[in-house]
Amino acid sequence: MTALGLFQSGAQLTSGNGFATLLTSQSVIYTLSTRPAPLPAEPPHDDTLGAALGGAARRERRKQARPGELLDAALDLFVEKGFTATRVEEVAARAGVSKGTLFLYFPSKEELFKAVVRESIVGRFDEWSAQIDQFPGSTGEMLRACYQAWWERIGNTRASGITKLMLCEAGNFPEIAQFYQHEVIEPAQQLIRRVLARGVASGEFRAVDPVYAVHAIIAPLMFLMLTKHSMGACVPNAADFDPQTFIDHQIDGLLYGLCVRPALAVSASPLPSHP
Repeated sequence: MTALGLFQSGAQLTSGNGFATLLTSQSVIYTLSTRPAPLPAEPPHDDTLGAALGGAARRERRKQARPGELLDAALDLFVEKGFTATRVEEVAARAGVSKGTLFLYFPSKEELFKAVVRESIVGRFDEWSAQIDQFPGSTGEMLRACYQAWWERIGNTRASGITKLMLCEAGNFPEIAQFYQHEVIEPAQQLIRRVLARGVASGEFRAVDPVYAVHAIIAPLMFLMLTKHSMGACVPNAADFDPQTFIDHQIDGLLYGLCVRPALAVSASPLPSHP
C-alpha cells in the first residue's frame, strides 16, 4: 500500500472497499490507494551523436572524392587554356575548394598536371597490355581493335586535348616533356611494337622496320587529336569530317601495307639491244 498523503499526529485509520480513509482533526481527507506510482517520463531522445557521426561520414566521403574533383577541374582547364595560362587558383575554384586545399593533394601545378595525365591516359596502358596478351583474333583484327579502343577511351574524350597541349608547350617545360615521353609516348610505342612483332612472328605482317612502322601507325591518331582541338573546334564545316570513317580508312591502308601478299608475277623483259 502506497501513501498518497501525509499523516498528521492524532490521525485515525479506518478501512473499507479496498481503500483506507484517513480522518484528521481538521476534516481533511487523504486517500490511500494500492495502485503503483506512475513511472517517470523518459527524457527526450537526443540524436546529437548520430548526427555527428553521419556528418563525419559525409565529410570523409567528400574528402575521398576531392582529388578526383580536382583532377576533373584541372583537365578541363588545361585543355581549355593550356598549361601556362592555367592557374591553380582557377582549378581550386572550379572544384569548389581553396588553393590551400589543392596543395594538400598536389604540391605544385606540375605535379597536378602529371596526376591528370596519369589518371586520364597512362592508366589505360595496363588495360590494353592485358587485352593484347589475351586477344584471340588475328593481328590485323588486333590492330583494328587497338585503334578503336584508343578512339573510344582517349581520342574521343577530353584527354585527347593533352596531346595538343604537349605539342604546343613542351619546349617551354623540358621536365614535363621528359615525363610525357617516359610515361605516355614510350609505353604507347612499346604496345604497338608488340602488335607488329606478333604479326611478323605469325607470318601475317611483312618484316617492316618497327621504328618507322610505329610512327606511321601513330601519325593518323595525332592528326585526329590535333584536328579535334584546333580547326575542328571552330570551323563550321568540320562537322562533315567523321572521325570513325577516317579511322576505318586509315586502318585499311595500314593493313594493306603491313599484311603479307602473294608476290606479283613479273615477266622479265630483255633489255633493248643497241647497235
